[in-house]
Amino acid sequence: MPNAKIEIKIGELHFSAEAEQQWVASQLDKIIAKADVLGKLAEKHESSGGGGGGGSDKKGGSPAKLGAVPALGSFLGSKNATTNQVRKFLTTAGWLHLKGKNKMGTADITKALKDNHQSRLGNPADCLNQNVKKGFCEKDGTEFFITEEGFTELGIQGA
Repeated sequence: MPNAKIEIKIGELHFSAEAEQQWVASQLDKIIAKADVLGKLAEKHESSGGGGGGGSDKKGGSPAKLGAVPALGSFLGSKNATTNQVRKFLTTAGWLHLKGKNKMGTADITKALKDNHQSRLGNPADCLNQNVKKGFCEKDGTEFFITEEGFTELGIQGA
């Protein structure tokens, strides 16, 4: 029997699965049956989550945006970054930035892809070097960050 893949996000709740079609369908049925409860929980969490200045990001950035960051697979698709490895690397770094990570290493990129069930990069270090050559990333010791040009390329606001 062929595999099926599903990805659902309701507020902060994110469910992603890839398995036999019948199993995925049964999980979807369970989520749909609880959708109203999950939606109410998401609304309650979002309305009570803002509170005070509990964030650690500068310029009022990421903590307020955290609920608005889509799943990595959706984000890669929306930025046309599913096949080109260099763009996939940059886009994943942009996604991590939106989640609050300003400096990262290549291991952070590979971990994010793996944890979010996305295909791996053949040579992450080379992808970083290609993005540095294009001016989209800049190395800082053992880490790197996305430049303003990189954010512009992705169509997202930078730091």
